Amino acid sequence: MASGKSNKSKKKSGVSGNPAKRPAVELGPVRVGDWIGAARLRTLPLAVAPVVLGTGAAQTVDHLFHWAIALACLAVAVLLQIGVNFANDYSDGIRGTDAHRVGPARLTASGRVPAKQVLVVALVFFALAALVGLAIVIRTQQWWMLAVGALSIIAAWFYTGGKRPYGYNAMGELFVFVFFGLVATLGTTWVQVFALPLSAWLGAVGAGLFACAVLLANNLRDIDQDRAVGKRTLTVLIGKTATKILYTLFVLVPFAFSVLYALLYPIAWISLLVLLAVLPAILIVWTYRQARELIIALSLTSLSSLAWAGLIYWALVG
Repeated sequence: MASGKSNKSKKKSGVSGNPAKRPAVELGPVRVGDWIGAARLRTLPLAVAPVVLGTGAAQTVDHLFHWAIALACLAVAVLLQIGVNFANDYSDGIRGTDAHRVGPARLTASGRVPAKQVLVVALVFFALAALVGLAIVIRTQQWWMLAVGALSIIAAWFYTGGKRPYGYNAMGELFVFVFFGLVATLGTTWVQVFALPLSAWLGAVGAGLFACAVLLANNLRDIDQDRAVGKRTLTVLIGKTATKILYTLFVLVPFAFSVLYALLYPIAWISLLVLLAVLPAILIVWTYRQARELIIALSLTSLSSLAWAGLIYWALVG
């Protein structure tokens, strides 16, 4: 009943339920720092890690460091990640699903920036990623990878965009695993040496699991809000306990891969040190009392993915 009254009062006052159509909220001028915050820099390690792992695997096939292609792959990954983040800001904002989120306020949902401006920024980053990807294809003559790039951008958009976003239907983890794990890592290796050694596959799965773990922690933080707005994430469907179990598995399995790597590359044992950051994140996920505490777990998991990738890279090329 309270909800119905609230909706009626909104109609009477002329305030739209769609944040994108509301008047700008008086929170002061939007600064550069607000745009940087909307880019969600804490997620960027998840974009860098697959490129580091894929490049390390490539150097086990060819000891030469193909730095130009590696840097181009890094640019594509980072640009896509930022594009996804702005696209999510836009799509979640116009749907109203970010209106009561626990984390930092988004540009669109807050009403501080017109939704179309956020959309344009997202499209610019997607376009830049596409241009750099095209340069890689021209350099390597792997024209079939144009389709891979197109699918990556489509997947990035429809995570929260379109009429039936898969991120709203418990498919987010699957697509994150495929594109931010397998595609990003194996693609980086392939364009450098045209081969996919076992080290690349192990790295791809490890990177994908870390990325999925971050998504699980994020959705665990927002589970109550997502339920309220009808956002059916995997976490909403399976509940908190099952999500915590799945998160724990996802962040620990890469360290089983560390052992496999170490059989051929002994320096890989050092990557087990990353557990010093992962174990506190697991503890937070299992014992948190307030949703905001999971932001720390998110950051630790994201940084752990990059630390693990960096130490595995050292093992592969050392």
